[in-house]
Amino acid sequence: MQIQPLKTHHMKPFESLIGLLDRYMTKLNEQTIVCITSKIVSLSQGRLVPMDQISKSALVHQEADLILDAPHAIEGMNLTIKNNLLIPAAGIDASNSAGHYILYPEQAGLVAAQLWAHLRGRHGVKELGVVITDTRSTPLRWGVTGLAIGWCGFKPLYSYEGKKDLDGRTLHNTHVSVVDCLATAAVLMMGEGDEQTPLAVITHAPKIRFMDRSPTQEEASQVLVSMENDIYGPLLKSEQWSAPSRT
Repeated sequence: MQIQPLKTHHMKPFESLIGLLDRYMTKLNEQTIVCITSKIVSLSQGRLVPMDQISKSALVHQEADLILDAPHAIEGMNLTIKNNLLIPAAGIDASNSAGHYILYPEQAGLVAAQLWAHLRGRHGVKELGVVITDTRSTPLRWGVTGLAIGWCGFKPLYSYEGKKDLDGRTLHNTHVSVVDCLATAAVLMMGEGDEQTPLAVITHAPKIRFMDRSPTQEEASQVLVSMENDIYGPLLKSEQWSAPSRT
């Protein structure tokens, strides 16, 4: 698998995302995965709030779907659930933001589908994938890894269901989240600091099953697990989650 990060100019709020891709992606080949950091998707949507207008804690309470109001040493870092993702601070970012909080993008799956359709047409390719990436923390581990919050053009999971292991045993309930693995690889190359490489192109990725259409709502939800069915569900349900009031 090969990953090429692409350096761009410093994107401004409300700047065209399609314009950015067309400027820096001059040629795409078949069976390519285009990765785009969620931050520039948010910038293109103008999803910014000046830091001098509201505290991060108050903004988290506005943006989160569910919030755990447990004490934390870092202001505004409550554990939250946003778009069925367990993340700190509702995904709000304050890095490289010029005095603004950057909110999660809206309808990341729809954005991925729109970019997928545009890039396929512009570059004349049929087998293409698009992934919108973010980062997440893993319990009991330092550091962040990649996470896909939107994608299009391929199946997000690779199933080992019914296949054999080295001992000939039939595997059950074993899936690889291909879309999150791609996001993690791209995040490693794109970086989290001043690299200014919000795009990455992945080629020769294994276990990719390309699709010639956008995923249905049912397909898009295949990677999501409810709190009741999650292996960590007992821990999550043992805490008191609340739905923030909207102002």
